[in-house]
Amino acid sequence: MLKVGLNLLFLGDRAGGVGRYATELVAALAQRDEIELELFTADDEPAELRRQPWASRVRFTQLPVRRQQRASYIAATFAAMPAIAAAHRLDVLHSPANVGPVVVPGVKSVITVHDLIWMRAGDQWDTPAAVKAMRRSSTITVPRASRIITDSQASAQDLIELLGVDQQRLDVVPLGVTVEGNAAVTAAPELRSRLGLSESRVILCVAQKRPYKRQDLLIRALPDLPDDVMLVLPGAATAYESQLRALAGDLGVGGRVIFPAWIDDADLEGLYRLADCFALPSELEGFGLPVLEAMARGLPVACSNRTSLPEVAADAALLFDPGDQAAVTRALAKILEDRQLATELIGAGYKRAGQFSWQQTADKTIASYERALADSS
Repeated sequence: MLKVGLNLLFLGDRAGGVGRYATELVAALAQRDEIELELFTADDEPAELRRQPWASRVRFTQLPVRRQQRASYIAATFAAMPAIAAAHRLDVLHSPANVGPVVVPGVKSVITVHDLIWMRAGDQWDTPAAVKAMRRSSTITVPRASRIITDSQASAQDLIELLGVDQQRLDVVPLGVTVEGNAAVTAAPELRSRLGLSESRVILCVAQKRPYKRQDLLIRALPDLPDDVMLVLPGAATAYESQLRALAGDLGVGGRVIFPAWIDDADLEGLYRLADCFALPSELEGFGLPVLEAMARGLPVACSNRTSLPEVAADAALLFDPGDQAAVTRALAKILEDRQLATELIGAGYKRAGQFSWQQTADKTIASYERALADSS
């Protein structure tokens, strides 16, 4: 039996897309009889983690650290984790959140690096200190890992070009998508009332509010779209959100752009279901999971033709060049007004989303573990 440890010290209540990846991967791996799975978590692990249906099939080891206590968190990641992995006689230690220990004696180290946006657009990604810390940890740990997993061919190419990763140690493992039939959903009337949407048509964009996500393109399109169209941009507030609010005000569409703060899963599910279309205008993406999530929920999708998005969306989305505002506006107008096109995109989207599953992600992840073990170096 393969003994695998998952380094989940990073995992908190608001871990975003990386958190979704980690928990969905655990759920899929936990169903596999050939794997003995151990999860390493911090003191402030998500409360619901141990209440998951798969929790009885894995072993938990909680370390006495908290993510906000940076010194102890770094010590746990780079010193304690290797010692614990060796003591627990793991075959593989998998770190699914971009960085992991430098050396894990006697244990194969696998790291998932989702993207290198911090290298492509560091000034838009986070603070200079955060970029410096990521550069320091990545340039030390990634070259020393037994295997590197990444989400897309676009990200794989970045790893080869920007970090010099050997292609022979690199595995592309696409993410999955699921729609739970019994998932909690906030009813559309409640969401419309709370967010002030009335009976408007809704463009939904689920993305972090960072400049490279280019939500400004959607706001700039609004003056040329019918007055009953509103834009919803959920997510934690950032400095870029302030710029977006100012832009909407300057263009006279401030009342047509809604900025919900962080929302729970039920509200997000409700937004996907009440929206008329989904748009993701990013210039940089490591994968673009919200595109698949929208497709799986029956939304027609318009998205950028940059980095990983064409790879994920294929011909199931209306692609546009984010460098061409007129093209963005035309795409949104077309997807909202051409019902035949929207219906075709919905059908193609269901088919495309059906090609991605977390069980397939687990299959390819296990194959990466096996390659790491087969490598004697």
